Amino acid sequence: MMRTSADPPGPDGGKGGDAGATSGSGPLRAVRALVPGDVLAALDTSRRGLSAAQARARLEQYGANELPPGGHRAVWRQLMAQFTDLFAVVLIAASGITFLAYGLEDPHDVGTLELAVAILCVVILNAAIGFAQEYSAERTAQALEAMVPHTCRVLRGGERLELPARELVPGDMVMLEAGDAVSADCRMVEAHELAVNNAPLTGESNAVGRTSDPVAAGSPLDARNCVFMGTDVVAGSGRAVVFATGERTEFGRIYRLAAAAPRQKTPLQLQVASMARRVAGAALAIGALMFAVRLPAGESVVPSFVFALGVMVALVPEGLPATLSVSLAIGVRRMARRHALIKQLLAVEALGSTTVVCTDKTGTLTQAEMTVTQVWAGGTSHPVSGVGYAPDGRVADAAPVRELLRVAGLCCNARLVPPTDPEGREHWRVLGDTTEGALLVVAAKAALDLGVEETAAPRVTEFPFDSTRKLMTTVHKNGPRYQACVKGAPVELLERCTEVEWDGRRGPLTERERVAAVRASDALASQGLRVLAVARRELDGPRPTQDEAESGLTLLGLVGMLDPPRPEVTDAVAGCRRAGIRIVMVTGDHPLTGEAVARRVGIVRQPEPPLVVTGAQLDTMDDETLDALLTEPSELLLCRVSPEHKMRVVTAFQRRGEVVAVTGDGANDAPALKHADIGVAMGASGTDVAREAASMVLLDDSFASIAAAVRLGRAVYQNIRKFLVYLFSHNIGELVPILAATFAGFPLVPISAVQILAIDLGSDVLPALALGAEPPEPDVMNRPPRARRERLFSTAVVGRILFLGGIQALCVTGVFFWHVGSSGIPFDDFTEDTLVYQEAITMVQAGIVLSQFFNALAVRTDRQSVLKVGLLSNPALLAAGGFGVALMAAISYLPALQAVFNTAPLDPADWAVLTGLGTLPLIADEVRKAWLRRHADQREGAAR
Repeated sequence: MMRTSADPPGPDGGKGGDAGATSGSGPLRAVRALVPGDVLAALDTSRRGLSAAQARARLEQYGANELPPGGHRAVWRQLMAQFTDLFAVVLIAASGITFLAYGLEDPHDVGTLELAVAILCVVILNAAIGFAQEYSAERTAQALEAMVPHTCRVLRGGERLELPARELVPGDMVMLEAGDAVSADCRMVEAHELAVNNAPLTGESNAVGRTSDPVAAGSPLDARNCVFMGTDVVAGSGRAVVFATGERTEFGRIYRLAAAAPRQKTPLQLQVASMARRVAGAALAIGALMFAVRLPAGESVVPSFVFALGVMVALVPEGLPATLSVSLAIGVRRMARRHALIKQLLAVEALGSTTVVCTDKTGTLTQAEMTVTQVWAGGTSHPVSGVGYAPDGRVADAAPVRELLRVAGLCCNARLVPPTDPEGREHWRVLGDTTEGALLVVAAKAALDLGVEETAAPRVTEFPFDSTRKLMTTVHKNGPRYQACVKGAPVELLERCTEVEWDGRRGPLTERERVAAVRASDALASQGLRVLAVARRELDGPRPTQDEAESGLTLLGLVGMLDPPRPEVTDAVAGCRRAGIRIVMVTGDHPLTGEAVARRVGIVRQPEPPLVVTGAQLDTMDDETLDALLTEPSELLLCRVSPEHKMRVVTAFQRRGEVVAVTGDGANDAPALKHADIGVAMGASGTDVAREAASMVLLDDSFASIAAAVRLGRAVYQNIRKFLVYLFSHNIGELVPILAATFAGFPLVPISAVQILAIDLGSDVLPALALGAEPPEPDVMNRPPRARRERLFSTAVVGRILFLGGIQALCVTGVFFWHVGSSGIPFDDFTEDTLVYQEAITMVQAGIVLSQFFNALAVRTDRQSVLKVGLLSNPALLAAGGFGVALMAAISYLPALQAVFNTAPLDPADWAVLTGLGTLPLIADEVRKAWLRRHADQREGAAR
């Protein structure tokens, strides 16, 4: 009878209460105490799952299986947070003090009021820009996260489907296998050696076995016949019925508690915060020094204080927070366009300094479209035609190997999905493991109908594949008896075989036949094929032990399948080599197969054999021996390795100071992905567990996307440094004239605080934002990785700031004193209304704006000539610079702005002189770059 309650049945057999109830305290208490058949009745479902109509009705009744967005601040909180940035706090305090100074002045100086308002406007504008960028970046991150599939396999009306996890409803029959993330709270009704990791709920990472048998009442998490949302399957397989979704799950209860936890800052954010504290401290110290210098000179307290505040404002890079946000957001979006989803800002930083990539083979270097090309049995090879998952082609002389292919096909959990598009734009695809998909295809090519075979020999139990024994076994009822179908790695399976059956003839497996099988396996592997051995055993009962089912086997033959390399990988591998990145293949395949693929994609280039280390050899090594092995510069392949081996190799590389990126797709890769500096999961073929553990997800599973992400990651870090040089170099140009005038005894400032704020708004923020969008330099992948401990303000960055800022400072200081000195007016006779003084400070402001325009062009590249990159190749930067120059012209010529900034119109000769001086930073930096390139070429020549 259909239930009418608004809440689904739960593990303890009661009703589900409101959203705040847990799956143990509210929902139906009886299901965990029931046998599987009664569980299905209690949840109003069947072993065939829900019908489509039932699923739609329950989705409307219970809602989507998803948790409310967490960790996202309200819009008003995001906006207010912009005013808590250290630079904003300093400027707000400066504005408040200036307003106070205006109130204390007698008579009131309108210039002081204008300064206070201008500072406040800068804070508001900067907050608006920062808020807009943060809001946009958050929405972009949510959209990108939605690109990563979160799916589950369910039975609907007896048909196995792959659906978005959010569409799960109570009563759904879920199919679980090793590597799956559990998407809802479920009651097991069938379990085959199934174990789960409950660490997200209990904090204990040990695998815990699950059963379909009834259990006694108790804590919900102690129910061994239930699995819970947020956990993952680490071994085995099974079926379970959903009893709680969304917020009603145990994970939903914990999620609500954790949603309000504060976010941790990344190392880059910490570096910027540290830099902000130093800059703010320096600004306050220099402002105090200026106040102390001017006060004894006879100037009153309030004007001296306002002057000191102006100096302090000159040193604060107001546009830095917004520019940093833009640069990171642009980098993340660019990486997403190259199929790399960045989940953590830390990954953006680490990408720029990656020195080692430990990469999987299948699916990352190859296309993950397995195709059986050879079937071997009894000393005879049977070629297979056709490629891909479409069952088009044939097995040469298929009759002798039909039993081999029948057994291999029965020992599979995958399913072939035919195209549904009548126009032929879709292709055959595999739902499940691609290796098993290839076995299903080759069985069809041999004219086997596996549907008929499965009906004749239904499966009764299964021993899933695991990375330790490297075998998978299924047990089938075969007439009055039972039969174990086994497939796996040839070395492991041959050790368990005692008989052989080739071409219908059965007999003992002699040493001669065993050697022949090993040689055939090696020959297939040397061609780059992945090799599986297939065997069977007759059994007396339906529930054998694993050892019984996988011993005393009868060898049927070998299957060799090819996973062709991705065409784009070769260039990506070559690019990583040029970038100084070492590539280590880590695979569970045969060493000969690994070497063949490595040579095809360029990981192995030397004619002599590479250094190949197997998992068995790693087991015999201590840490010192392993460290010495990894220190060798030889080409390295790690084959037949387990997840524990991968984890150990990553740790060893990190002990040597390497920055390690690791790829993985399985649940057993999660430890290495978490431990690596950059965990890279496969978005298309990877498990939910691997994607959750990684800091970067490849949406196309290709190694080329890793290389592209490294290139873009380096560009992001470089762009941050470019706008740091740009922002801080002109601060020197603003500060030095003020210091020079103070110590030269000139009674007025060469540039006022209001003018400085106009420069910061008109000539700083927009060009810096455009620099944050600068594409990678062409030679960015020809440079070695940056050092792990290298800081934003490195010696090179500080040196370049002083170099470019010093040139600007000398030019504008010289222009100021040349203009006031050539007038013949004594210093003491200058007032703010003196025309020569107004022209001089206008020339200083215009000189800084023009030099910053050319400075922006200079900092676009570190070593390459900007002429080679192209002066017009960043139109946004030219437009931003043009806006700054236009604003400066308006300040010079418009009477309303002249009154605010105390400026005067400049004649064409003045603009010509200022433009000529403004080009000096660009010219000087081009000379510096040419010198660097020449010495780099000389070093490379000497090295050759």
